[in-house]
Amino acid sequence: MSLDVQAEFEEPPGGRTPPHPWEQVTWEQWNDWRWQMAHRLHTVEDFAGFINLTPDEIVGLSAPEHFRVDVTPYFASLIDPDDPNCPIRKQVIPTAQELIPFEAAMADSLGEDAHSPVPGLVHRYPDRVLMLVTTQCASYCRFCTRSRLVGDSHVMFNSATYEAQLEYIAATPEVRDVLISGGDPLTLPLPVLERLLKRLREIPHVEVIRIGSRMPIFLPQRITGELVTMLSKYHPLWMNVHINHPKELTPEATAALGRLANAGIPLGSQTVLMAGINDCPNIIMALVHQLVRSRVRPYYLYQCDLVEGAGHFRTSVAKGLEIMESLRGHTSGYAIPTYVIDAPEGGGKVPLLPNYLLSMSDTKVVVRNYEGFITAYTQPKDYVPHDPATCPYCQRQRDEGGQAGVAGLLAGHSREIRPDTWNDVHARRLQRRGAHEETLMDHAIRQQQEVG
Repeated sequence: MSLDVQAEFEEPPGGRTPPHPWEQVTWEQWNDWRWQMAHRLHTVEDFAGFINLTPDEIVGLSAPEHFRVDVTPYFASLIDPDDPNCPIRKQVIPTAQELIPFEAAMADSLGEDAHSPVPGLVHRYPDRVLMLVTTQCASYCRFCTRSRLVGDSHVMFNSATYEAQLEYIAATPEVRDVLISGGDPLTLPLPVLERLLKRLREIPHVEVIRIGSRMPIFLPQRITGELVTMLSKYHPLWMNVHINHPKELTPEATAALGRLANAGIPLGSQTVLMAGINDCPNIIMALVHQLVRSRVRPYYLYQCDLVEGAGHFRTSVAKGLEIMESLRGHTSGYAIPTYVIDAPEGGGKVPLLPNYLLSMSDTKVVVRNYEGFITAYTQPKDYVPHDPATCPYCQRQRDEGGQAGVAGLLAGHSREIRPDTWNDVHARRLQRRGAHEETLMDHAIRQQQEVG
């Protein structure tokens, strides 16, 4: 596959001088991802050299127990130095609000540790696993859902960890999809990442490999021809990129995404809905349009997780539904992400939509469109339902190990879904009912004896 390596680092408009305050850095250094990683900013002094920090930001940066701060010079150069509400700035520079606890906050808000059969591997869904391979990122999001692990230099993954993860996947034939994440997998040395991809490709039942990364946004210089050539050897390989605001899609980031797309890697974007950053229908509309132009499919719009330190980023669910209402019908369907709550305690992603289905009878379905136009769809009278008994695909259906859920009820595999405590609760009620009936019987007998 021919890759345009020459176009990796295009000259910016106006020449080959890095932005302020890095004018003394050579253009070659600026475009060296290793130089960027080695010169990340993390202290009050680092940021005060070119940003007018607010008292809130100084408190956040000075807090002894704050979540790790590291920002690449490239991403820091996108910050408006005079605007505390800059959407780039708010994502990576802590404030005192991080230190304020909020109701329902959790360290592991998605219950990942409870669904981890071996260290670093999360098996929450029937046919796919999350494979955590590093705790390191190029920069650290202040709303990180894995802040309990990510950025912690004492929590490391090594060859023994990887081997246990790979052995579990190889021994679990229902796993067909592996999402490699962390941390950011693209911080790994290239030989380490390639060994993991090669081992996964050798497992017959692994059909799809995905990588979750924010590297094209935080450090587009990392998306080199060497990296892309290596990744393209392990198709089908997908990449989910975390992009929250149109300002992140700079010419450098767009070029990095283009190199990945040119290598045949399908790209999806995961966006977190956040107060003061992108909680606006017009911002999200601009973002999804820029994503599509960059050959990135808007994939998920996440309601902000209940993670410690991120309470000030949370919006109402009503705001998310308002944004979805502003997208459907107003732009192309492939530009519309799925709005989800990643349910606390390991419930998984729950999609949320405005209510388009208004009513239903045996013969009619009443729906409304994005304009408020209400109409009735006539259901067929002579529809012959699909017969699973004669369908070869139904015969080959994978066993989901008790996770068929509502789909299992519809397919007739079970008659009910009972919460774990259902049997105990109702057994106690039956016991109380039996005791009550016994008391009534005793009372009736005594009354008869008194009458007699």
